[in-house]
Parts: sequence; structure tokens; C-alpha cells
Amino acid sequence: MTAPPLASGPQGPAALRPLLDIVLDALREGAEARGGPLPAGGPEAVAARVRDALGEPLPAEGDPEALRRLVRALAAGTADPADPLCAAHLHTPPLAVAAAADLAVSVLNPSLDSWDQAPAASALEALVTRALAEAAGAADALVTTGGTESNHLAVLLAREAHPGVRLVHGANAHHSLPRAAWLLGLPDPVAVPTPAGVLDPAALDDALTQLQGPLMVAATAGTTDAGLIDPLPEIADLCAAHGARLHIDAAYGGGLLFSDRHRARLDGLARAHTITLDLHKLGWQPVAAGLLAVRDTHDLAVLGHRADYLNADDDTEAGLPDLLGRSLRTTRRPDILKIAVTLTTLGRGGLGRLVDQVCALAQEFATAVEAHPGFELHDRPTLSTVLFRPAGAPDDTVAAVRRRLLHDGRAVIGRAVLDGRLWLKVTLLNPYARPADLTALLKLVDLAALPEGHTPG
Repeated sequence: MTAPPLASGPQGPAALRPLLDIVLDALREGAEARGGPLPAGGPEAVAARVRDALGEPLPAEGDPEALRRLVRALAAGTADPADPLCAAHLHTPPLAVAAAADLAVSVLNPSLDSWDQAPAASALEALVTRALAEAAGAADALVTTGGTESNHLAVLLAREAHPGVRLVHGANAHHSLPRAAWLLGLPDPVAVPTPAGVLDPAALDDALTQLQGPLMVAATAGTTDAGLIDPLPEIADLCAAHGARLHIDAAYGGGLLFSDRHRARLDGLARAHTITLDLHKLGWQPVAAGLLAVRDTHDLAVLGHRADYLNADDDTEAGLPDLLGRSLRTTRRPDILKIAVTLTTLGRGGLGRLVDQVCALAQEFATAVEAHPGFELHDRPTLSTVLFRPAGAPDDTVAAVRRRLLHDGRAVIGRAVLDGRLWLKVTLLNPYARPADLTALLKLVDLAALPEGHTPG
């Protein structure tokens, strides 16, 4: 049996070309077999099809057809964010140019734990992260796996700068923030109620006035449930007045930085000590593409770490860049390549137009909901998330509607609890969705809300 070829090296391209054809064909076949945004049949049916495709996970002898079979099974069993009816989560369809760049990373396989494993990638990361940080009004940024890692790092930097710091966040904050405080052994966080969905400056002022010791306030620019943006300038004023550190989680809303039309909604962002950004949301990158931007680069010094085989002192003194202080991870793929390729291929204007398009789609969808007598709209969207529900339906019916659509593979819709009620959540991140797609989505929800066995007249 011939030895399996490598992806890189002189023979790499020739070995990859026929394999790429197999993958592309299998992706097409899988999508055709799926026939919609989600595989039908629910978890048990999907698991059975995957078991059939996999066969023996570790066979005695290999099967050259495994690539086609398993890629086809994955494509047939995936939730496809490129389908306009797949709109539950902050889960974007990646740009083709970004996915192509990601292939190059997989082929070359650099690791950003030492310069001698990733010379060009380390230089590229330094240039692009600094540019993105400056766009957000910060000084530098680290690449992360997404919003959760960025938020964890932000809390860690706050703890190291202010031992015993206590986290204060809105009830609307991402779950990773209080979790980070728990993981880092900090005092129990203080959650400020957000009855209107955003941090209320008066309630925050009261909380900061009553609390003792060093404080870190976490604000949100783009909540996960409704896409809302906290009043950032007022929160920044309060942090300055109370001497509190400010972190802004802009994993969702940070993409507004690319938009001339919507950028002003992020006024106050530059006053944060740390900022979470995430370009696998409103940046259309393959996972993962997170960043943590920092206003003061000295904060990053606490991440410094020594391992002689990676960043020996004499190598650093001789001019080899030290990469271990750029992440808590050791082995780390250069996710910056796909980001750099996207930024330079589309430019700020090209990305901004995509942002504008999904925000406009959300407004159109909200208008359609308002015009439909069978639905109730929660509120006009701030970003690209719309919350609605069948008018007059109890929460258990709302939950059942969503699950029915998931089980049938007809639409992927999320859920959120606001105002003490359960809402259906549509997060529109496909800039190529059209009004007809939105009409079709509403019709599917309307039909799914009918009682079992009821036929529409």
C-alpha cells in the first residue's frame, strides 16, 4: 500500500487537487440530500445516519472512500447558516475567500507558539491585530477563539491589574462573564437588573455607589438574546466617576465598526479598558475569529510566560519575537490569515455593506411581523436580531413551534426569554437573504403554530 501523501511540501498541491474535488462534490451531494436548513428527523435520526456513514471508527484497514462518505454525511447533517431559513444563532455563513484562506492555514499548519514555527504568520498577526484594535479605539489586540475566551481574558487582566476586583454586569450580559469570575476565584459578581434589556445607568450608579473595593463593569454592545446595545457613553462616564474598570463585550455589535451608517451606535467603545470582538459573527469568518482589544498594552505583560524551548531569553534578546505572551494557548493556528485576506479583499466598505444589508433585512422582517395579525413583535431591532411570537400563544406553544420546525428540518429559529415571556428569535446574518425568504419563514412559523391535525383554510 502506498504511503498517504502530505498536504504540504512539493507534492502537496498535486495530492490535494483530486481530494478537493471529492470534498466539493461531497458537500454538494450532502446539501442536496439535506434539502433544507437542517436535517429532518431530530437527534436520533441524525445520529443513526452518522453511525451508518462512519461504520467502524477505527477499522483494521482503511477505506479510501471515507473522505467522500463522511464529508457527505456531515454536509447532509449540518445546520447550514447559508440557508436563509437558518437564523437561530450568531452563526454566520463564511465568505468563500475566508474559507479558501483557512485551507491554506490547514495545509501549511503553522503554530503561533514560537516564531520559528510561524515567521510570516506572526508578523501578519502583529500588523492586523494592531489595525483592528485601532479601529476600535484601542492600542493592541490578541487573537482568541471567540467571545468566551476574550471575556475570560478581560476578567483575568482586570484581576491582575486590581487584585480582588469584583465584576458588575447587567443581567443581559453573556454567560461567559460571570463564569470567568467563578473560574478565576473572584468574589461573586453583582448582576444589575436590565428590565428594558439594557444596563440602566441609574441602577448601575446605585450598584457602584454601594459596593466597596476595586470594580470591573462589563457592558454589552449586542446582546445575545435581542441584539441590544447598552448606553456605552453613560456607562463609561459612571466608570470614570467611580474609578471602575470598563470592559465592553462587542462580540456581536463590534461589526458596526465597519459601517459608516451604524458606527455611531458604538460611541463610547474607545473608552473601555478591554473590548471583546468576534469576526465569526458580523465579519463572516469561519470559526474561530475572536479578538480581545486592550487600551493599555502594559496590561498584557501579565500574560508573559517562559519556556526555554519556545522563547529562551537569549533568543528574545537576539530579536526573535516572543509569542507566548500573546495567548493563554500554546499551539495556536494563525486564524489571522483569513481575517487579513477578508479585510484586504473587501475593505472596510465591502464589510460595511454586508453589515448594512443584514441590519436592513432585520428591519424588513420586523415590519412584516408587525403587519401580520397572527404575530406579536417584541420591538424594532437594534442590530440584526428580531424577537416575535404567535399572538396570544402560551410559552409552551411557542417552544413547541420552534421544536417542530427543527424536527422537520424546515427552519432553524432561536429562543429568548424577555419580559418574563418566551420569544422566537431570528438572527439574520445572511446578507444574501431576500424578502421572499423572510415571507417564507413567517409562513412556516404560522403553519407550525396551528394545532396538531389542523389544516389551514
